[in-house]
Amino acid sequence: MKNIGIDMHLPVLWRTVIQHQTPRHPELQGLKFEVIPSKFEETLDKSSFSSPQAYVVENARQKTLEVKERLGKDGIPDLIIGADTVVALDGKILEKPKDANNAFEMLSSLSGRTHSVHTGVVFVASHQKAGQLKTEVRTFFEDTDVTFGDLTSDIINAYIATGEPLDKAGGYGIQALGGTLVKGIVGDYFNVVGFPLHKFCKELLNIHQTCWS
Repeated sequence: MKNIGIDMHLPVLWRTVIQHQTPRHPELQGLKFEVIPSKFEETLDKSSFSSPQAYVVENARQKTLEVKERLGKDGIPDLIIGADTVVALDGKILEKPKDANNAFEMLSSLSGRTHSVHTGVVFVASHQKAGQLKTEVRTFFEDTDVTFGDLTSDIINAYIATGEPLDKAGGYGIQALGGTLVKGIVGDYFNVVGFPLHKFCKELLNIHQTCWS
């Protein structure tokens, strides 16, 4: 196990795995990692969970544990990080739009209203204790409230015509053209992008101190 102190006192772990491919990972500057997509099929029954937060944490946990089990035969990495993000309006999770008509309905429902973005993050940390390999699973979630401006049909249709909403949960991406629809946010902007960077750094530092210091 190698640890090197860097800015913000975050560790650089000798082998760290991110469980899914995403363009947001370049934000994790200073952390050496490899990306291994999870093969977990996201078929959990959302209605069986008490809240969107409970769902998103469990979905992230299952994706991360699938990677852990698959890598186990070659030696579990020091740290596996998994994450999942959902958009919810009035407690109902909004998926990616099925088509343009569904995207129009979804964006219309968000117009002039406040919805929430929930991200669940899971750490699977492996370390030696008393000569034995110990594995800990830690989780957290982050919430951000996003308020849309009043959207006319022309604005919604023009945005849908770009094609951007069709592969985005909730039908928009705040880091791209979808940001023009947002009137304001309360909470972590990076959480809306899909990764709660500040809280992640705090939790990572805590794991480093308790597992490897």
